[in-house]
Amino acid sequence: MLLLIGALTGLIAFPASAEEKLTARDVVERAIAAHGGDKFLNPRNLQLRGTATFFDPATGAVRSHADDYRMWRQFERGRKVAHGADGKVRIVAKSGDLVLFEVGYDGETTWTQNGIMPKAQADAYWANNFGFGIIRSALDDGFTLSFAPPRDVGGHAINLVRINDPGGQETLFGFDKESGFIRYMSFDSPRGFHERIYDDFVRLPEIGWVQARSVTLLYDGVVSNTVFWSTVKIGEPIADGVFTPPAQDQK
Repeated sequence: MLLLIGALTGLIAFPASAEEKLTARDVVERAIAAHGGDKFLNPRNLQLRGTATFFDPATGAVRSHADDYRMWRQFERGRKVAHGADGKVRIVAKSGDLVLFEVGYDGETTWTQNGIMPKAQADAYWANNFGFGIIRSALDDGFTLSFAPPRDVGGHAINLVRINDPGGQETLFGFDKESGFIRYMSFDSPRGFHERIYDDFVRLPEIGWVQARSVTLLYDGVVSNTVFWSTVKIGEPIADGVFTPPAQDQK
């Protein structure tokens, strides 16, 4: 794995006069270039490892802490639906030897540490969680882009862009005005209004990929959890069996 080192600061600065003339498409194109260009658009596989802290929404107390938090992701180019499952994914959160939770999707079947998840339940689960990847399709035919009012996220001025997929599902993306990096994403989900705040960006010099090492997830304005990524592998083969669901009769 590659150790992520050295936080990035603004890399793609534009004068105010140029910024005023930018279209929503310009902003998205700049973000894709800032995050790695063609490699960002088609990474094939992504493997991340780090830690995560989960909070009790009722009390604000730390509910659990994963000292080993991993995600494996296989992408499909040409995604058309913003908030449905696509490609393949598996996430495992562990505290020591204890599995806090596990969730996976092999392209057809969703499972957790408790076994196979019924499809209706799985569709709702992924509608709460899938969304970031649609940025890779935002410039494709059938998508529409428009500005929302700009705002500040974590002390950084951002351009806010609505990305509507061909079916009309909307996702808001916030792009740092100075660097072009994606600092914010949000959308309506069955669980509530879902937001993600990205920070602590680093670039992998060999391939130009830019990774946010800090991701905070919120629902209806309440923090759910924060993930801190420390290592990443881009485009490398994923071990056999990672996306294999458990036996259908597992409980």
